[in-house]
Amino acid sequence: MNRAALADFLRRRREALRPSDVGLVPGPRRRAPGLRREEVAALTGMSVDYYARLEQQRGPQPSEQMLAALARALRLTVEERDYMFRLAGHGVPRRAPLDSHVAPALLRVLDRLEDTPALILTGPGETLVQNRLAEAIFGAPPASGLGRSSVYRWFTDPDSRNVYPPDDHERQGRSQVASLRAAHAAACPGSFADDVLRALLRESPEFVRVWELHEVSRRFEDHKTLVHPELGRIDVDCQPLFTEDQSQALLVLTPAPSSEAEEKIRLLAVLGHETFA
Repeated sequence: MNRAALADFLRRRREALRPSDVGLVPGPRRRAPGLRREEVAALTGMSVDYYARLEQQRGPQPSEQMLAALARALRLTVEERDYMFRLAGHGVPRRAPLDSHVAPALLRVLDRLEDTPALILTGPGETLVQNRLAEAIFGAPPASGLGRSSVYRWFTDPDSRNVYPPDDHERQGRSQVASLRAAHAAACPGSFADDVLRALLRESPEFVRVWELHEVSRRFEDHKTLVHPELGRIDVDCQPLFTEDQSQALLVLTPAPSSEAEEKIRLLAVLGHETFA
Protein backbone atom coordinates (compact mmCIF):
# COMPACT_ATOMS: atom_id res chain seq x y z
CA MET A 1 0.00 0.00 0.00
CA ASN A 2 1.44 3.36 -1.07
CA ARG A 3 -0.11 5.59 1.61
CA ALA A 4 1.46 8.84 0.40
CA ALA A 5 0.39 8.42 -3.22
CA LEU A 6 -3.09 7.20 -2.25
CA ALA A 7 -3.60 10.17 0.08
CA ASP A 8 -2.50 12.65 -2.59
CA PHE A 9 -4.67 11.00 -5.25
CA LEU A 10 -7.78 11.05 -3.05
CA ARG A 11 -7.24 14.68 -2.07
CA ARG A 12 -6.74 15.84 -5.64
CA ARG A 13 -9.75 13.96 -6.95
CA ARG A 14 -11.88 15.34 -4.11
CA GLU A 15 -10.74 18.90 -4.80
CA ALA A 16 -11.46 18.52 -8.53
CA LEU A 17 -15.17 17.88 -7.92
CA ARG A 18 -17.90 20.41 -7.29
CA PRO A 19 -20.95 19.59 -5.17
CA SER A 20 -23.15 19.80 -8.26
CA ASP A 21 -21.00 17.09 -9.91
CA VAL A 22 -22.27 14.57 -7.37
CA GLY A 23 -25.83 15.82 -6.98
CA LEU A 24 -25.28 17.96 -3.87
CA VAL A 25 -26.48 21.49 -3.23
CA PRO A 26 -23.45 23.86 -3.11
CA GLY A 27 -24.66 25.64 0.04
CA PRO A 28 -22.76 28.56 1.63
CA ARG A 29 -19.60 29.96 0.14
CA ARG A 30 -16.66 27.58 0.48
CA ARG A 31 -13.17 28.55 1.56
CA ALA A 32 -11.53 25.61 -0.24
CA PRO A 33 -12.20 24.12 -3.70
CA GLY A 34 -13.93 20.82 -4.29
CA LEU A 35 -15.91 18.56 -2.00
CA ARG A 36 -15.50 18.55 1.75
CA ARG A 37 -14.17 15.43 3.43
CA GLU A 38 -17.45 14.89 5.22
CA GLU A 39 -19.28 14.96 1.88
CA VAL A 40 -17.05 12.23 0.44
CA ALA A 41 -17.50 10.21 3.63
CA ALA A 42 -21.29 10.51 3.39
CA LEU A 43 -21.28 9.47 -0.28
CA THR A 44 -19.25 6.36 0.48
CA GLY A 45 -20.90 5.36 3.76
CA MET A 46 -17.70 5.64 5.82
CA SER A 47 -16.97 7.79 8.86
CA VAL A 48 -15.42 11.23 8.40
CA ASP A 49 -12.54 10.21 10.67
CA TYR A 50 -11.79 7.11 8.58
CA TYR A 51 -11.68 9.10 5.35
CA ALA A 52 -9.61 11.89 6.92
CA ARG A 53 -7.02 9.35 8.05
CA LEU A 54 -6.73 8.03 4.49
CA GLU A 55 -5.90 11.54 3.26
CA GLN A 56 -3.48 11.99 6.15
CA GLN A 57 -1.49 8.82 5.27
CA ARG A 58 -2.33 7.13 8.57
CA GLY A 59 -5.38 5.04 7.79
CA PRO A 60 -5.57 1.23 7.58
CA GLN A 61 -5.64 -0.48 4.22
CA PRO A 62 -9.15 0.07 2.80
CA SER A 63 -11.08 -2.98 1.69
CA GLU A 64 -11.99 -3.60 -1.94
CA GLN A 65 -15.62 -2.77 -1.10
CA MET A 66 -14.56 0.56 0.39
CA LEU A 67 -12.41 1.37 -2.63
CA ALA A 68 -15.30 0.59 -4.96
CA ALA A 69 -17.50 3.00 -2.97
CA LEU A 70 -14.78 5.67 -3.17
CA ALA A 71 -14.46 5.17 -6.93
CA ARG A 72 -18.17 5.78 -7.32
CA ALA A 73 -18.27 8.77 -4.96
CA LEU A 74 -15.29 10.46 -6.63
CA ARG A 75 -16.64 9.73 -10.12
CA LEU A 76 -13.48 7.90 -11.16
CA THR A 77 -13.01 6.49 -14.63
CA VAL A 78 -12.21 2.78 -14.88
CA GLU A 79 -8.52 3.64 -15.37
CA GLU A 80 -8.52 5.88 -12.28
CA ARG A 81 -10.30 3.20 -10.27
CA ASP A 82 -7.70 0.59 -11.23
CA TYR A 83 -4.89 2.99 -10.33
CA MET A 84 -6.44 3.62 -6.91
CA PHE A 85 -6.73 -0.13 -6.26
CA ARG A 86 -3.03 -0.56 -7.02
CA LEU A 87 -2.07 2.31 -4.70
CA ALA A 88 -4.09 0.67 -1.94
CA GLY A 89 -2.24 -2.62 -2.39
CA HIS A 90 -5.07 -4.56 -4.02
CA GLY A 91 -5.27 -6.36 -7.32
CA VAL A 92 -7.08 -4.57 -10.11
CA PRO A 93 -10.74 -5.62 -10.43
CA ARG A 94 -11.33 -7.89 -13.38
CA ARG A 95 -12.58 -5.96 -16.35
CA ALA A 96 -15.45 -7.56 -18.20
CA PRO A 97 -18.14 -6.33 -20.58
CA LEU A 98 -20.49 -6.25 -17.58
CA ASP A 99 -18.35 -4.31 -15.12
CA SER A 100 -20.32 -3.19 -12.05
CA HIS A 101 -18.31 0.04 -11.73
CA VAL A 102 -20.85 2.72 -12.67
CA ALA A 103 -19.91 4.65 -15.79
CA PRO A 104 -19.12 8.23 -14.60
CA ALA A 105 -20.84 9.81 -17.63
CA LEU A 106 -24.13 8.05 -16.82
CA LEU A 107 -23.77 8.86 -13.14
CA ARG A 108 -23.33 12.57 -13.86
CA VAL A 109 -26.61 12.58 -15.81
CA LEU A 110 -28.40 10.65 -13.06
CA ASP A 111 -27.21 13.15 -10.45
CA ARG A 112 -29.14 15.88 -12.27
CA LEU A 113 -32.42 13.98 -12.51
CA GLU A 114 -34.50 14.85 -9.48
CA ASP A 115 -38.06 15.17 -10.79
CA THR A 116 -38.45 11.87 -12.64
CA PRO A 117 -37.54 8.22 -11.88
CA ALA A 118 -34.13 7.14 -13.23
CA LEU A 119 -31.78 4.22 -12.62
CA ILE A 120 -28.63 2.62 -14.04
CA LEU A 121 -28.75 -1.08 -14.92
CA THR A 122 -26.43 -3.77 -16.26
CA GLY A 123 -27.44 -6.32 -18.87
CA PRO A 124 -28.49 -8.98 -16.32
CA GLY A 125 -30.77 -6.40 -14.70
CA GLU A 126 -28.51 -5.46 -11.79
CA THR A 127 -29.47 -2.03 -10.44
CA LEU A 128 -26.18 -0.23 -9.85
CA VAL A 129 -27.71 3.01 -8.61
CA GLN A 130 -31.11 4.72 -8.70
CA ASN A 131 -32.56 8.03 -7.64
CA ARG A 132 -35.12 8.53 -4.88
CA LEU A 133 -38.15 8.39 -7.19
CA ALA A 134 -37.04 5.14 -8.82
CA GLU A 135 -36.52 3.55 -5.42
CA ALA A 136 -40.00 4.67 -4.34
CA ILE A 137 -41.41 2.71 -7.28
CA PHE A 138 -39.09 -0.29 -7.62
CA GLY A 139 -37.82 -0.56 -4.05
CA ALA A 140 -34.23 -1.14 -2.99
CA PRO A 141 -32.74 -4.32 -4.51
CA PRO A 142 -30.67 -6.73 -2.38
CA ALA A 143 -27.12 -5.54 -1.77
CA SER A 144 -25.56 -8.89 -2.66
CA GLY A 145 -26.29 -12.27 -4.18
CA LEU A 146 -28.20 -13.34 -7.26
CA GLY A 147 -31.18 -11.28 -6.09
CA ARG A 148 -29.39 -8.19 -7.39
CA SER A 149 -30.60 -9.29 -10.82
CA SER A 150 -34.13 -8.27 -11.71
CA VAL A 151 -34.32 -11.29 -14.03
CA TYR A 152 -33.51 -13.65 -11.16
CA ARG A 153 -36.03 -11.95 -8.88
CA TRP A 154 -38.72 -12.08 -11.60
CA PHE A 155 -38.59 -15.89 -11.79
CA THR A 156 -37.93 -16.69 -8.14
CA ASP A 157 -39.89 -14.06 -6.19
CA PRO A 158 -43.53 -13.58 -7.30
CA ASP A 159 -43.82 -10.29 -5.38
CA SER A 160 -41.20 -8.72 -7.64
CA ARG A 161 -43.76 -8.73 -10.46
CA ASN A 162 -46.16 -6.45 -8.62
CA VAL A 163 -44.59 -3.34 -10.15
CA TYR A 164 -46.16 -4.32 -13.50
CA PRO A 165 -49.86 -5.00 -14.30
CA PRO A 166 -50.80 -8.72 -14.36
CA ASP A 167 -51.77 -8.57 -18.04
CA ASP A 168 -48.21 -7.48 -18.85
CA HIS A 169 -46.39 -10.21 -16.94
CA GLU A 170 -45.96 -12.61 -19.87
CA ARG A 171 -44.45 -9.93 -22.10
CA GLN A 172 -42.22 -8.64 -19.32
CA GLY A 173 -40.95 -12.11 -18.52
CA ARG A 174 -40.03 -12.80 -22.14
CA SER A 175 -38.38 -9.41 -22.40
CA GLN A 176 -36.32 -10.06 -19.26
CA VAL A 177 -35.11 -13.39 -20.61
CA ALA A 178 -34.28 -11.94 -24.03
CA SER A 179 -32.19 -9.26 -22.35
CA LEU A 180 -30.35 -11.82 -20.20
CA ARG A 181 -29.51 -13.84 -23.31
CA ALA A 182 -27.95 -10.76 -24.93
CA ALA A 183 -25.99 -9.97 -21.75
CA HIS A 184 -24.83 -13.56 -21.33
CA ALA A 185 -23.53 -13.72 -24.90
CA ALA A 186 -21.33 -10.67 -24.20
CA ALA A 187 -20.10 -11.89 -20.81
CA CYS A 188 -17.15 -14.01 -19.75
CA PRO A 189 -17.48 -17.52 -18.28
CA GLY A 190 -18.03 -17.20 -14.55
CA SER A 191 -19.55 -13.73 -14.89
CA PHE A 192 -22.56 -12.52 -12.93
CA ALA A 193 -24.76 -13.09 -16.00
CA ASP A 194 -23.45 -16.66 -16.20
CA ASP A 195 -24.23 -17.25 -12.51
CA VAL A 196 -27.78 -15.91 -12.95
CA LEU A 197 -28.41 -18.10 -15.98
CA ARG A 198 -27.13 -21.29 -14.33
CA ALA A 199 -29.22 -20.67 -11.22
CA LEU A 200 -32.42 -19.99 -13.15
CA LEU A 201 -31.99 -23.07 -15.33
CA ARG A 202 -31.87 -25.11 -12.11
CA GLU A 203 -34.57 -23.33 -10.13
CA SER A 204 -37.31 -22.14 -12.50
CA PRO A 205 -39.18 -24.36 -15.00
CA GLU A 206 -40.96 -21.21 -16.19
CA PHE A 207 -37.63 -19.62 -17.01
CA VAL A 208 -36.51 -22.73 -18.89
CA ARG A 209 -39.67 -22.60 -21.02
CA VAL A 210 -39.07 -18.97 -21.97
CA TRP A 211 -35.30 -19.47 -22.43
CA GLU A 212 -35.99 -22.19 -25.00
CA LEU A 213 -37.75 -19.61 -27.21
CA HIS A 214 -34.24 -18.28 -27.98
CA GLU A 215 -35.34 -14.64 -28.13
CA VAL A 216 -32.63 -11.97 -27.98
CA SER A 217 -33.23 -8.26 -27.48
CA ARG A 218 -32.79 -5.26 -25.23
CA ARG A 219 -35.82 -5.01 -22.95
CA PHE A 220 -35.98 -1.22 -22.70
CA GLU A 221 -39.17 -0.63 -24.65
CA ASP A 222 -40.42 2.91 -25.27
CA HIS A 223 -43.46 2.71 -22.98
CA LYS A 224 -44.08 1.16 -19.57
CA THR A 225 -47.04 0.89 -17.26
CA LEU A 226 -45.87 0.70 -13.66
CA VAL A 227 -47.97 -0.06 -10.59
CA HIS A 228 -47.47 1.76 -7.30
CA PRO A 229 -49.22 0.23 -4.24
CA GLU A 230 -50.79 3.57 -3.27
CA LEU A 231 -50.99 5.54 -6.52
CA GLY A 232 -52.00 2.73 -8.86
CA ARG A 233 -50.99 2.63 -12.53
CA ILE A 234 -48.41 5.12 -13.76
CA ASP A 235 -47.77 5.35 -17.51
CA VAL A 236 -44.28 6.48 -18.45
CA ASP A 237 -42.05 6.64 -21.50
CA CYS A 238 -38.72 4.88 -21.08
CA GLN A 239 -35.63 6.43 -22.66
CA PRO A 240 -32.35 4.52 -22.33
CA LEU A 241 -28.86 6.00 -22.56
CA PHE A 242 -26.15 3.36 -23.06
CA THR A 243 -22.44 3.30 -22.42
CA GLU A 244 -20.28 2.88 -25.52
CA ASP A 245 -19.90 -0.87 -24.97
CA GLN A 246 -23.65 -1.25 -24.25
CA SER A 247 -22.91 -2.88 -20.87
CA GLN A 248 -24.78 -0.29 -18.78
CA ALA A 249 -27.93 1.72 -19.42
CA LEU A 250 -29.37 4.77 -17.75
CA LEU A 251 -33.17 4.50 -17.88
CA VAL A 252 -35.12 7.73 -17.60
CA LEU A 253 -38.86 7.24 -17.00
CA THR A 254 -40.94 10.29 -17.91
CA PRO A 255 -44.73 10.78 -17.84
CA ALA A 256 -46.53 12.66 -20.61
CA PRO A 257 -46.84 16.40 -19.89
CA SER A 258 -50.03 17.48 -18.08
CA SER A 259 -51.08 13.84 -17.64
CA GLU A 260 -52.45 12.01 -14.61
CA ALA A 261 -49.16 10.14 -14.45
CA GLU A 262 -47.25 13.41 -14.17
CA GLU A 263 -49.37 14.38 -11.17
CA LYS A 264 -48.68 11.00 -9.58
CA ILE A 265 -44.93 11.40 -10.07
CA ARG A 266 -45.09 14.84 -8.44
CA LEU A 267 -46.99 13.37 -5.50
CA LEU A 268 -44.45 10.57 -5.24
CA ALA A 269 -41.64 13.14 -5.13
CA VAL A 270 -43.25 14.74 -2.09
CA LEU A 271 -44.25 11.62 -0.18
CA GLY A 272 -41.49 9.16 -1.15
CA HIS A 273 -41.91 5.93 0.82
CA GLU A 274 -44.63 7.28 3.13
CA THR A 275 -48.03 5.62 3.07
CA PHE A 276 -51.12 7.56 2.03
CA ALA A 277 -53.38 6.42 4.85
